[in-house]
Amino acid sequence: MVTVAAIDCGTNSTRLLVHDGTATIERLMTITRMGDGVDATGRLNDDAIARTLACLTEYREVMDRHGVERVRITATSAARDAANRDEFFDAAEAVVGARPELLSGLEEGRLSFRGATADLDPADGPFLVFDIGGGSTEFAYGTEEATAAISLDIGCVRLSEKYIESDPPAPEELVACLSITEAYLDDVAREIPQAFEARTFVGLAGTVSSAAMVEIGLPEYDRDQVHHFRLTKDAAEDVYRTVAVENREDRAHNPGLEPGRVDTIVAGMSILVRIMRQFGIEEVLVSEADILDGLAYSLFDD
Repeated sequence: MVTVAAIDCGTNSTRLLVHDGTATIERLMTITRMGDGVDATGRLNDDAIARTLACLTEYREVMDRHGVERVRITATSAARDAANRDEFFDAAEAVVGARPELLSGLEEGRLSFRGATADLDPADGPFLVFDIGGGSTEFAYGTEEATAAISLDIGCVRLSEKYIESDPPAPEELVACLSITEAYLDDVAREIPQAFEARTFVGLAGTVSSAAMVEIGLPEYDRDQVHHFRLTKDAAEDVYRTVAVENREDRAHNPGLEPGRVDTIVAGMSILVRIMRQFGIEEVLVSEADILDGLAYSLFDD
């Protein structure tokens, strides 16, 4: 039996999945904020690279412990925007033993769809899967496979850095996050008009999971409680209203909100509630299976 590993170097977090083809062996997430400042400078900063490489060194040790034979490592929005990404790719390859692949937004969306829908009943489709990342947000539509996908240059880190300066956020900053998101979502409606016909809406990534955890009141992450939790529109709006009016210190006390997401959750929730409002979504199925799972499955295709 072959053991594989998938690594996703995202704008906000770096994650690892070790899988043996039948079950998950290990799933890890570290907030490394690789995209810190990229939107303003167009470059990955030295500290962000160092944090991510330190994380990858730990992940390499985990992979060695589990006898991983195949690895696929990808980089997404932050790397797409960074002029010095090859510098990071060279260093990451030396640590991991595999060179990061620079995924396009469309590839990212399709892999996320594959991972998120693998354990769902096709009878509950068609699905609209959205992945709110740090630097970009992907949408993918389909039933057994993604037949349409689009990537938008909005994410919890990108909007936080561009529009939120006050603590707590000023009303005009919240309006900016919502308005910018609304404008980008018009592209989804134009490019994937069938999105409105989806029977099941599936939400991925840390913002959605955090909203679920805050709503449940989980003091610590519990995948079994978060995965396939049904987050209602009313609950999402309630979480948004709560975190949007709190300062960082108070916001940090919300159960289930990881320290590394305190600064970005308001922008992330702005994206989530705007998606639910604009597409008339009354309930989102929260999925902890995502692009990592799609990457791992791809390693068993050959």
